[in-house]
Amino acid sequence: MTPIAILSLIIIYFGMLFFISHVVSKKDSGNDAFFKANKNSKWYLVAFGMIGTALSGVTFISVPGEVGNPENQFKYFQFVLGNAIGFIIIAKVLLPLYYRMNLTSIYGYIEQRLGIVSYKTAASIFLISRTIGSAFRLYLVVIVLQRYVFDFYHIPFAVTVLISLLLIFAYTYRGGLKTIIITDTLQTFFLVSSVFLTIIFICRSLDFSAFEAFEAVKNSNYSKVFFFEDAMKGNYFFKQILGGIFVTIAMVGLDQDLMQKNLSCKNIGEAQKNMFTFTGIFVIINIFFLSVGALLYIYASKNGIEVPVDLITGKPRTDLLFPEIAFHHLTLFPAIVFLLGLTAATFATTDSALTALTTSFCVDFLGMDKTENINKPNIVRTRHFVHIGFSMLMFLVIVIFNAINDASVVSMIFKIASYTYGPLLGLYAFGLFMKSKTVHDKWVPFICVLSPAICFLISTNSATLLGGYVIDNELIIINGLITFLGLLAISRPATEQTRF
Repeated sequence: MTPIAILSLIIIYFGMLFFISHVVSKKDSGNDAFFKANKNSKWYLVAFGMIGTALSGVTFISVPGEVGNPENQFKYFQFVLGNAIGFIIIAKVLLPLYYRMNLTSIYGYIEQRLGIVSYKTAASIFLISRTIGSAFRLYLVVIVLQRYVFDFYHIPFAVTVLISLLLIFAYTYRGGLKTIIITDTLQTFFLVSSVFLTIIFICRSLDFSAFEAFEAVKNSNYSKVFFFEDAMKGNYFFKQILGGIFVTIAMVGLDQDLMQKNLSCKNIGEAQKNMFTFTGIFVIINIFFLSVGALLYIYASKNGIEVPVDLITGKPRTDLLFPEIAFHHLTLFPAIVFLLGLTAATFATTDSALTALTTSFCVDFLGMDKTENINKPNIVRTRHFVHIGFSMLMFLVIVIFNAINDASVVSMIFKIASYTYGPLLGLYAFGLFMKSKTVHDKWVPFICVLSPAICFLISTNSATLLGGYVIDNELIIINGLITFLGLLAISRPATEQTRF
């Protein structure tokens, strides 16, 4: 597939998103629509659209790429099972709390439970965490676009990033969540379709029937799912399950991005139906992503295709195996399908994140939900400037990350999330389980900085300190526990106003 063809397809794709944005936001581009979609979203649209937001380009490229590592194979599915348990906990525990308190920003709970400084700390943690996480996810697709399109035109990497963010800004700044609900549904359709079609195309290239493909994946060296052999290693079953549960609770249930979509449903019943439906689809689609990974490596082995190397570091980049095969070794239509899936997965995540970041800052730091004139032109204009600010911040993070990164993006995202989301886990755990206590509010930021620092020291030296034990996704549990204990150390008896 030529660079001109790829670029043309991207232009057509974004033309569709701009059209949807124009139609949706034409009647209402105020802050109520931007923050909460006027509390009128259909649960089935939210559930389907959340798939694209939750998966992202990381799942689309990095997860299949990681399958080729003998220490990983289908290890990720253990983590996915933990995710599913986490989603159910969110639906049964956190969503009822958020709806009962009628929150626009979920960090309003921390304000009422622990105090204003704790509230600002929680919101700040989200802003940092989501900016970094979403920037990394967008970074992955920009790498692909740069390598297969913009390098052809000698366009610098930073310009490619800027163009991508400007496109996202252009179709989200007016309608916000109201637009995102619709565009994410369309993008998830492209994402899911591309997964199934990719499997079909690869199977045809390998002359496999559906049954033969299943047998080939099952009997390959890439399909081991459960790892019980060595509790010291990062791929151990219970580490992955526990890590999946707590990463999900922190990165979804305590994250304004995905919760904002849930809070746009009419009531708690519809929000829970959304979460349960989403969970089922999420588990199934990840099985197919892992199967794509195994089939890609089988195809590469059969056709003598090497894993592409990073042009800067010279090291193999498993993230690039899928695009390499799609663009250079399959026919035109499979390449189009791959590009649509990748673009949909990544931009569905980034547009949602920019909307959530803007909402959190406007509500948590500017108090826009507390003014009666929430939809006045000057208030809406301020929101536009905030939206621009986070777009530029994400641009800087991607450029910096590109200069220093040499690891698989999927492992980097979850590693950083363990540090940034751990304090949120500790804050909410303290609020929910220590009803008789509150905290000395002004000390909370110090606890939330100290805990990740301690975790970094533990994680870096775990093999030495713990007799060869390697900390993996369970790091977020340790981080949350240290934060919880720190909050307990600065706690005091709760008053009637701080018991929820």
